[in-house]
Amino acid sequence: MSVASEILPQQSATPIAPLQNVVLMWQALDGAMNRPEHLPGMVAVYGPSGVGKSMAAAWSANKSRAYYVELRSTWTKKAMIEALAREMGMPPARTIYQGVDQIAEQLALSGRPLIVDEADYLVKKSNVEMIRDIYESSHGTILLIGEENLPQKLGRWERFHNRILDWVPAQLCSLDDAQAMAAAYERVRIELDLLEEVLRQSHGITRRVAVNLHKIASVARTEGWDSIDRARWGKRGFYTGQAPVRGR
Repeated sequence: MSVASEILPQQSATPIAPLQNVVLMWQALDGAMNRPEHLPGMVAVYGPSGVGKSMAAAWSANKSRAYYVELRSTWTKKAMIEALAREMGMPPARTIYQGVDQIAEQLALSGRPLIVDEADYLVKKSNVEMIRDIYESSHGTILLIGEENLPQKLGRWERFHNRILDWVPAQLCSLDDAQAMAAAYERVRIELDLLEEVLRQSHGITRRVAVNLHKIASVARTEGWDSIDRARWGKRGFYTGQAPVRGR
């Protein structure tokens, strides 16, 4: 039995397939929640755009009842504190330092983790130390999600960097992932050779794989096919993320 099937079967009602990044993120969050008291409680999942990090975060947040906030490029320190307070169902505090104490207290009392998506904006807005203050005051569990260079960016703040329990690199879409995603199209069987070509054309980016599978399943339904392979797909194109070049 795979790790995914051991962790995810009770969640069969969810539309999220048991992809490897869902499993990796849940293992990271669960490990931090159940860590020994003397170990740090922050974990970071990082990787390129489009590999399903936010989808995995949504699954983990639902399973753990985590507080979840997706940062915005325009947010100031006060805007971020207010967003965290709203997520926790509390009226925003009057000042930033009161807000930090309020959020830390709620994390400590609730025992629920905090998931911070788009964590690269912490660095751009110099909000890193504010998250560290929340962690130090609550000793709770905080999961950061960011792009490929997040570890290097956070390395500028040594006191923050040293409080990360685990760094988890998100993975590119695998063939097993593609098969799990294709299984969602119950009336159309997408054959292995076509799945392999989808992976190659999509360069392992999960979002592109999903777009291609939807496109393939739509064509198959239109044509009345129960299954479709590479030969049947023929010369039809694939979604690669590149805009088509206009012909002269």
